[in-house]
Order: sequence, then C-alpha cells, then structure tokens
Amino acid sequence: MSSAAADTVAEITLRPLAASDVQAVVAIDAASEGRTRHDYFERRLAAARREPALHAQFAADDGQGLAGFILARVLVGEFGLSQPALRLEAVGVRADRRHAGVGQRLFDALESWARRHGMVETRTAASWRNTAMLSWFDTLGFELAPDQIVESAVDGGAERAEGLGGGAGTDATLTVDFGQAGHEIDYGRPESNDHERLARDRADVRSMTPADLDAIARIDRGITGRQRHDYIAARLGEALADGGVRVSLTARCDDAIVGYLMARADIGDFGRPEPVAVIDTLGVDPDYAHRGIGRALLSQLFANLGALCVERVETVVAQRDLQLLGFLYAAGFVPSQRLPFVHRLEGRA
Repeated sequence: MSSAAADTVAEITLRPLAASDVQAVVAIDAASEGRTRHDYFERRLAAARREPALHAQFAADDGQGLAGFILARVLVGEFGLSQPALRLEAVGVRADRRHAGVGQRLFDALESWARRHGMVETRTAASWRNTAMLSWFDTLGFELAPDQIVESAVDGGAERAEGLGGGAGTDATLTVDFGQAGHEIDYGRPESNDHERLARDRADVRSMTPADLDAIARIDRGITGRQRHDYIAARLGEALADGGVRVSLTARCDDAIVGYLMARADIGDFGRPEPVAVIDTLGVDPDYAHRGIGRALLSQLFANLGALCVERVETVVAQRDLQLLGFLYAAGFVPSQRLPFVHRLEGRA
C-alpha cells in the first residue's frame, strides 16, 4: 500500500452501523450494484436492532460521511456446526474510497468481533462472474466451501415437484439445514405421477405461524436427535419477521404438523439482481416418511412464489449429501452460478 493510501486508511474511523446510516448505505450499494435495495438494508438494520447478538454490522467514516459498511449475520446450528459462525451478507465502499484498504479495515473489524464472540468461520457466496468480489475474497483468505448452491426457476416448478416419480427423489426422513447433510431419501419406491400429484391434497399445507414452534422443534429433534428449540425459535422468528415476503410453510396430516419449510424471499446477498427465495430449512416427521410431504411443501412453495412474481429459488446443500441433491435435481434444481465460500478463523479469542 502506498503512503498516500495508508494516510487515507488512517483517516477512517470504524463504528457500529446505525439506523440513520441506511440512506448512505443504499447510495453506496446502488452505485456499485446498479440497483437500489432500500427495503433490504432497512430490514437488515431493523433485524440488528431487534436481535443485536445475532448481527455484526460496521461502518467506516471519513470527513465526508459514510465511506463503507459491512453486514454479517450469526449462524447458530447451520452447516452442522456445534459453534456459531458468521454469514457475510453485504459490503460496500464509496467509489472515491475504493482500492484504499477500507474494505480490509471493515473485514478486520468483523473478524475481530467474530473472534471475541467465539465464531469458528465466516461464510458467504458470490457469482463466479463477479471477479472483483472473488478477487477480494481471495485476498482475505476465503476458500471454496464444501457445499453446493442449487437453484430452480419458479415457473413450472410446482408441476415438477408434484411429478417426482418413477423411483426418483421420494422423500423419506428429510431435512436440509443450510448445507447440513440430509437423511435417508429413498429412491427405490415406485410411484405413479397421478399419485405424486395428490401430494398437496393429502397434506394440508399452510403458512407458518409462531404457534407452530413446538411442533417444528419436535420434528427437528426426531430428525437430528438433538434439542435445538432455541435455534428453531430463532429461525422461525427470522422467517416470520425478517423476510421480505413470508413464504415459510407447514404441512399437516391427521390435524398434526408433520413437515415444515422455512424460506425467505428477498433481494439480498452478492450477485442477486432479482428477488430470490432461499430455502433455509426443510424437515419431514420420520413417522410420515414416504407420503409425499416434502414434495407437497416444495410444490406449494413454487406455487406461492409464482403468484408473488419471484422468479428463482435456491438453497445450499453439502456436496456429500448426494441423496438430497438427487431429490432437488429431480424437482428441477440445477447448479447455481453462485459459489459458496468459507473463511476459517485461526487463533480464536
């Protein structure tokens, strides 16, 4: 770094991002991304005020105002981790301050916060075409994560999900949790397309509500063998309060909740120029395996997203989870143009 650049960085003051920064954040982001994401940033800052322990958001100031920002979200239980990690959601630097080390200062502040709070790693994703962002990730020490991002166009997705048949992709004990491995998806049980199309009729699929928490936690415990009530409560609260559009669902049989799907629709992380739905968690009660519950939830999600004019849905799956990948591929998912990255924290405090 030149002496002039070092002097520029020395002028920067770091502090927590505040609600009053939203307009400046939106302006910096719009200059970089070519679109305005006011609602997205307003929701992210509001989420941090609501649950400050789950968010790390920093601002870089200079004599002209906000010079840059960085936003990250704590992950607790995702990716099969026993310790918390961070998800880097957004970063931006004002045009006249780029290539002067401001982004590095912001990331250093984020990493210091992560160490103090016992984080093990930082995760994020970006389009492989975003060469500037990929180069920055490389400079910071990010590596490709052992996961795969898969996506599907929403148009026609409901019919594809209903039509999973011929022994491919039948849901048994199913869970997907931000890249965590799924369980026992049975490919061998033959079913006709007519039978598959009855999935939504057999299961009463409804929008998720706060009253569903205990049932969802029970199903999750039956699948994972762990008590994750607090984690599920946090995911449910975020799904209902923080998403741009509420698209999370439950499935009922015999008047009991037997499956759930948590998803969010938003314009969010790097490389998402249009509204995208992200599947965070999908679970089916083991006692209701082989009844099309997972397909019913997925089918209803596609139908709802189509009505909302959301064009694409994506999720993260561990590369080793070939069964879950097979289930999603049979439903029309394909590898995304976005790549997952991880930065492991050494020497945690």
